[in-house]
Amino acid sequence: MKKLIPIIFFGGCSTEYEISLQSAHAVLSHLDPEKYAPLMVGITPDGHWLHYTGTIDHIASDTWAQDPTHVTPCALSPERGRHELIVFGKCLLRLKFDAAFPVLHGKNGEDGTLQGLLELAGIPIIGCGTLASALAMDKARTHTLAESAGVSVPKGKAFPRGTAPEAMAAWAEILGYPVFVKPVRAGSSFGISRVTAADKLSDAVQQAFLHDDMVIIEQAVEGVEVGCAVLGNQNLITGRVDEIELSGGFFDFTEKYQLITSKIHCPARIDPETEEKIYFAAKKIYHALGCKVFARVDMFLTTDGQILCNEVNTIPGFTAHSRYPGMMQAVGISFPALLDQMIALGMEGEDTPCV
Repeated sequence: MKKLIPIIFFGGCSTEYEISLQSAHAVLSHLDPEKYAPLMVGITPDGHWLHYTGTIDHIASDTWAQDPTHVTPCALSPERGRHELIVFGKCLLRLKFDAAFPVLHGKNGEDGTLQGLLELAGIPIIGCGTLASALAMDKARTHTLAESAGVSVPKGKAFPRGTAPEAMAAWAEILGYPVFVKPVRAGSSFGISRVTAADKLSDAVQQAFLHDDMVIIEQAVEGVEVGCAVLGNQNLITGRVDEIELSGGFFDFTEKYQLITSKIHCPARIDPETEEKIYFAAKKIYHALGCKVFARVDMFLTTDGQILCNEVNTIPGFTAHSRYPGMMQAVGISFPALLDQMIALGMEGEDTPCV
């Protein structure tokens, strides 16, 4: 049987560079070598593209780019139908491949930028396309589309850089403290603050503006955060709903990746009827954004049982211990089998006509 050749992109010019390395290492570790012969392309924090031929353990330890014998500058051919990685070594190489899997988190990878290049070249994407990726990265627009699909959202308002501080302070007063201040386009909780008093709002806004040129000030929801893994294009499969238990504060970057005071419960500690409602809402949000192949839809379950859309992660964490694979494992889909299904779903977009 001919092996499929996916390009696995990792790293990235993003604050989530190191997280991508761990996700890519896990993906490469669980790809069946009898079925796949992956090409590896690492993107350094300063944006250099390198074809990597070394061991995958050096990806996890972030030493992959330090051995010049295993890294060579490269680029994608933008010509539709060629599906070639151009490697600029001693001799110019053109390496054929079948599809691209961006295992990248945050800006310049998860936000539609790389997806646009792949779509321009007619390359099947193992994941969401340009529009869905860009919309999901934008929390304000995600909420607008979720609400239009009939899913409630927290009360919030986006403010561009240069907005008068008095206007943001007035909105926070309308919501009532505590409030959350978030960059509109960022991941892994970078730049997010829980603000408990008016005198702390300005610092939180400035912190958020370090990550984006627009911030959202949003009500603090009384309840728990739940997540739903969604897999598919038209016909969707969902993993078991999980639940984040917090002992204090919020699910910030440290808690997401170290779980110091928080716990992840999968399945969530909810009744079957509520879980079905969360599945239904997740699918509506997924379709509203035009997602394909896979995504994780994060929601709030309020103390009175209301479901609110929080955000959509089109490339969630992908280590063997991450939430998305864990939710799928809970419905009997192993990590290797999950990757098989994702690649097959991505290949459904092959040879899209240029019209």
